Amino acid sequence: MFWKFLDNIESVICRILLSGFVVLLFTQIIAREVFGFSFSWIEELSVYMFVWFVYFGASYAALKGAHNRVTFQFRFLPDGAIKYIEAFADIFWLFFNVYFIYLASDFVFNKMNKFWKSQTLGIEMKYIYMVLPFAFTLMTIRVIQVNYRKLIKGEEIADPDQIDLDEIKAATDAAKSN
Repeated sequence: MFWKFLDNIESVICRILLSGFVVLLFTQIIAREVFGFSFSWIEELSVYMFVWFVYFGASYAALKGAHNRVTFQFRFLPDGAIKYIEAFADIFWLFFNVYFIYLASDFVFNKMNKFWKSQTLGIEMKYIYMVLPFAFTLMTIRVIQVNYRKLIKGEEIADPDQIDLDEIKAATDAAKSN
């Protein structure tokens, strides 16, 4: 149960954040349009929640193998080589992530002034920026996890948003012939 929850932590966090900032923005719209006043803190909190949503969403995309890649050239390669070329590209991604985690951690924990606070909420900005090292660490773990599942366990991890052009063309041709 615990491991299943951990495996879906990004999904849970993204759902909570998305629901939260949608409810907050809806409340802001109702307050402004119906009652003629607004809460200044709602907009700021919604922006921070959206930024956190984006970073955790990127980690979730890495888990699902749904991140952006240029894959056109893979049509000209043997099927067995593709997963190793993707893994090689992921090594560069991992190096970038590790370097970014180092820079973000140094910034958040060492260089950020403790007097920097958010405009209306009054929260120390280091708590807002803490998403950077945390989400990139999680993303790095997910990239390693996906490559382990592909290369060691032999699982097929397909991009959930991948469009099979041949399948669409066949369906279009079938519809035209009817």
